[in-house]
Amino acid sequence: MTRIIFQQAPPASDGAFSLDPTSDGSAPRGKALRTDETDPPPRDLPAVSPLAGLTIRAREPEDCAAIAALWELPRVRRGTLRLPYMSAAEVRKMMERTPDGHVSIVALLDGRLVGSAGLFPHKGRRSHAGEIGMCVHDDFHPRGIGARLLAALIDVADNWLNRRRLELGVYVDNTPAVRLYEKFGFTIEGTRRADAFRDGTFVDSFIMARLRGV
Repeated sequence: MTRIIFQQAPPASDGAFSLDPTSDGSAPRGKALRTDETDPPPRDLPAVSPLAGLTIRAREPEDCAAIAALWELPRVRRGTLRLPYMSAAEVRKMMERTPDGHVSIVALLDGRLVGSAGLFPHKGRRSHAGEIGMCVHDDFHPRGIGARLLAALIDVADNWLNRRRLELGVYVDNTPAVRLYEKFGFTIEGTRRADAFRDGTFVDSFIMARLRGV
């Protein structure tokens, strides 16, 4: 029931998984964010150092091949529930089935796709909440790409969707990722025991959440 994103021992610095296994949405179209610009960080978020050549933008259908390649990387696949050998055509079908209201973004470094992340809002009596999932290319740790993706999603959640609760899951042995989320205001709420089967054994994960104004 869990969509996991990241990690291989030793734990990588960026990674989270959404508790929603069907979430894979497209972000609203608009101007891409160049993170080497000098714009101030989103309100109430820690400052993130600029990274020259990094662009955060909405995921587009033509990204399917690059995302399929990203999901095939050993560390990314190890930290997800993705099976090996997922094709670009399968990724495109997943993108086409995405429900409305989901936000999905990618990170490009000098034009190369090096990370992806999503915000998956809930509905009804949980319409104040949303879940975050993210992954970063194996070869681009730790360069702050995960922090930039996370900051962008929190900005959308806080300032455009008014989500008061953000949730994510992370493997208990991914200490660098836990520290990253704590830096952005997430706290550990509990442990899901034997949450996923990874590399021949069951592993636990933390449930983390960030509350705003509740």
